Amino acid sequence: MTQGERRIPARRTVLGAAGATVLGASTTLATGGTAQAAPDTAGAASAAAGWGHGYRSLPVPTVIAHRGASGYRPEHTLGSYRHALDLGAHVIEQDLVPTRDGHLVCRHENDITGTTDVADHPEFASRRTTKSVDGVSLTGWFTEDFTLAELKTLRAKERIPAVRQENTLYDGRWTIPTFEEVLRWAEEEGRRRGRRIWLHVETKHPTYFRGLGLGLEERLARLLRRYGRDRADSPVFLQSFEPTSVQRLAKLVDSPGVVLLSGPTSRPWDFVQAGDPRTVADLVTPKGLRWIASYAQGIGPSLDLVIPKDAGGRLGDPTTLVRDAHRAGLILHPYTHRNENSFLPAEFRRGTDPTAYGDSFGALKRYLATGIDGIFSDNPDTALLGAADLTGRD
Repeated sequence: MTQGERRIPARRTVLGAAGATVLGASTTLATGGTAQAAPDTAGAASAAAGWGHGYRSLPVPTVIAHRGASGYRPEHTLGSYRHALDLGAHVIEQDLVPTRDGHLVCRHENDITGTTDVADHPEFASRRTTKSVDGVSLTGWFTEDFTLAELKTLRAKERIPAVRQENTLYDGRWTIPTFEEVLRWAEEEGRRRGRRIWLHVETKHPTYFRGLGLGLEERLARLLRRYGRDRADSPVFLQSFEPTSVQRLAKLVDSPGVVLLSGPTSRPWDFVQAGDPRTVADLVTPKGLRWIASYAQGIGPSLDLVIPKDAGGRLGDPTTLVRDAHRAGLILHPYTHRNENSFLPAEFRRGTDPTAYGDSFGALKRYLATGIDGIFSDNPDTALLGAADLTGRD
């Protein structure tokens, strides 16, 4: 049975409508635990403000569309971003990598082999190469070897077609967007929808690119200043797996920063390069969190750092990370919620097909109940309904 036979579009339409209802619903939990009114998009004042000013005014739990609505459209395309807004997402994520001529474009990785049709372009066949990126050997095509004009001749496609067969319908529909195009798009969408459009922007492999003379932070800061997103209350988060990138950005702009955290035994690549022996396990201690809070406003831990899994892939007991981060004054935006069985904890999988949807709401209930402030999701409509289950909204 194929994915297309298993689910019909009507299910997504219903979920999308429900998600949009949640977005404009009556109440959300404020950061301090009290209730506050969510914005009514029909009310001019609240709509213009876009949930007030500053990240503390966002609904909690905040639903962040991971690379857009990537469960339904090829990731990091304007189509994916727009669909995420249509589904009701509070914030849209972008990952940034540079072109050879210094433009910032939205791709999950600089390796574009799996997310574009570059392999179908004979004029670029000679660009295929092998590189070491953050200590990992990769063979393919890379954004830093293309000018923006050359990248614009490519078309985006689904990254994991074996899992998301339906998304391949949209292969070739959109080009690779520049971050400046996304900023302009967000302004236009904000005017059309009557609210500020929040972005969650990640610098990818910043140490690697700085070594190539393509530093990301200064380029990003210039664009943020140009489009008025450089203030502490601007509708944008700046995130990176490399703490020094967040530190560098904090010196350039006042936009809120988020340090991303992967497995406990891993070390950020900037730490590896600098000889810093600390691991993620060190950073999630109260001491490490206080250090992060000295220059950032939040953390983006893997969900496993919030609730670890046992050897069988089932959820165990929550760690103290939520409590400890909140005590340090940090918000938590963990990653990544997805609907498919292959991405869910073992007890929430249904059936034997890894690409089928499992009990996504059951998993969301466990994660959201820990008190996290938001969650990255490939399926923002599902996450919104999960948030509604938690907060009692209809």
